[in-house]
Amino acid sequence: MFKKIFIIAILIVSNLYAKTIKVAISANVSYAINDLIKEFNRINPNIKVQVTLGGSGKLVAQIRHNAPYHIFMSADMNYPNALYKDKIAITKPKIYAQGALSYFSIKQRDFSMGLDLLKDKNIRRIAVANPKTAPYGKATKEALENAKLYKLLKNKFVYGESISQTVSYTITATDIGFIASSSLYSKSLKKYKKGINWQEVEPTLYNPINQGIVILKNGKENKDVKKFYNFILSDSAKEIFKRFGYIVS
Repeated sequence: MFKKIFIIAILIVSNLYAKTIKVAISANVSYAINDLIKEFNRINPNIKVQVTLGGSGKLVAQIRHNAPYHIFMSADMNYPNALYKDKIAITKPKIYAQGALSYFSIKQRDFSMGLDLLKDKNIRRIAVANPKTAPYGKATKEALENAKLYKLLKNKFVYGESISQTVSYTITATDIGFIASSSLYSKSLKKYKKGINWQEVEPTLYNPINQGIVILKNGKENKDVKKFYNFILSDSAKEIFKRFGYIVS
């Protein structure tokens, strides 16, 4: 009995001293974040990571309105660069991974046709992330413009406010969709096959999706925030990003 009480007391004390850091993360990282936090907590068990996921543009709007985040992990470099320029971020943006774009359908498709597949009359609705708020949406627009397909297909688009919402639309509401390649490594999508259900978009059709991380003003001089920041840029984190389809150097 005494032993049980002692263990409970230790757990209570441990929780009292557990510290929380708040991280705003682009939705495309949602598939890898659990593994990243698990590895981080293996080294830092007393630091709790509280995650808010969303489109990078929407998260930046929240940050500019004083949302209490300590770290921002964007789906591109433009947003963190702007925050750094405006002195809202205190560290110069660094690339933590490079994202890739794929097009995906739960139905079997003839992906040997490349993006011309999208001209098929049976493909009536195409899920895309909003290019105004989501960097993967911007990359989709670039790819389709460079493939001379954007104007032809524009009326078929169903917009998601983030890449995770776009994945949801692709599965439930549209015939095909443009998603982050990382989402294809999630448990729910692993069963789908390359060349049958999905194909990567030719990377020469869009600018590299360099994803950036910054520490925000709220995280200044916070050692735990610095630990998570350093971890995301570490070799351990890079190995996890690789497992989820990202390109890392």
